[in-house]
Amino acid sequence: MSILFQPVTLNGLTLKNRFMQSATVEGMATERGEVTDALINRCRAVARGGVGLIVPGALYVHASGRAVIHMTGIHEDALVPGLRNLVDSVHGAGAKIAFQLDHAGRQTKRGLIGRVPMAPSTGARDPIYFEKPAEMTDAEIHEMIAAFGDAARRAVQANVDGIQIKASHGYLVNEFLSPFFNKRTDAWGGTEENQFRFLGEIVAAARREMPEGMPLLVKMNMDDHTPKDGIHPELACRYAKRLSELGLDGIEVSCGTYLYSGMHICRGEVPVSDYLRGMPWWARPIARGVLQSWVGKYPMQEAYNLAGARLLRQEVPQMPLLLVGGMRSLSGMEKIVDEGDAAIISMSRPFVRQPDLVNQFANGKATASTCSSCNRCNAAYTLDVPLRCFSEAKIVQRNGGRSETRTIP
Repeated sequence: MSILFQPVTLNGLTLKNRFMQSATVEGMATERGEVTDALINRCRAVARGGVGLIVPGALYVHASGRAVIHMTGIHEDALVPGLRNLVDSVHGAGAKIAFQLDHAGRQTKRGLIGRVPMAPSTGARDPIYFEKPAEMTDAEIHEMIAAFGDAARRAVQANVDGIQIKASHGYLVNEFLSPFFNKRTDAWGGTEENQFRFLGEIVAAARREMPEGMPLLVKMNMDDHTPKDGIHPELACRYAKRLSELGLDGIEVSCGTYLYSGMHICRGEVPVSDYLRGMPWWARPIARGVLQSWVGKYPMQEAYNLAGARLLRQEVPQMPLLLVGGMRSLSGMEKIVDEGDAAIISMSRPFVRQPDLVNQFANGKATASTCSSCNRCNAAYTLDVPLRCFSEAKIVQRNGGRSETRTIP
């Protein structure tokens, strides 16, 4: 039997195989953040497709932390019944499920959250939303830590199997960890220890709400790839050692930030025309030149976060690692797990293209994903279109709460 189909245990949670759906922006919640039938159906399809662990798209823990309009929320108790339905549907289809807790930080728009986006520090306007964030007060920092703890409590009430803290891709927790975003000189910045404090306090707050045996994971950047120094591999390794000392149960290895280095998150093609349609008319002339300059600079590379995982493995040899980023071939995945570079293979875009990919692997019907990394599924959420594979379809923007796609002849 392939090692990929052997069970693996994270804390007290045993998964039937080594495959995980990484958190993926679905755009399928209501505008209040409620779970919908569309979201349940998508997660159920991936669960039926054979995956061991599903992490739905990031759930925002506070009203100020919503990143996109139809993002799923976990910021109110009223959302728990819908989240429980989602968990039950995944369990009924034979998979386990973990919730990823997130706050957008500066990576959102004031029109979406009703206030100026918050961040560890203020700074220049970003190159996509053109927002200048407000520096968080000490009271706001403690409020957000409490929000993560409250969200963990709601996740437990929804009968989830595990919890993941999002400390990647330029969102709020990543912003505190990164010297590119965090320019504070108080107890929350200025030194490596202070930069880590926000995440450390969130881990403690979540643990207080979680039962024994439930795994707590963190998704963390090995490299921010920001214009000036942010998180780099050596710093990420030191953060990982701190997380290990806190008793963390696993790290998902990733890279890149949405606002400043988005193509590092999802390497592959740059769908220029689709991205431009999601921008205001006045930003398109400049954006067109920027996007076109990216074409050909981020070619797809299988397992492009593998080098980072290998560095972490040396620093925290006992820490289970979950590897995402360009995982495509079955043989490549087997080699990574067999050689101990990661315990779990995490994928996002391949499950958008092929929800039943794991079963295809198991039945010998596939040896690699057919995802071409065209990245049109990523462009779709900037147009407020629900997630699906658009490699052979035209993206039509949501209209009056509905959206549609048309197959290209």
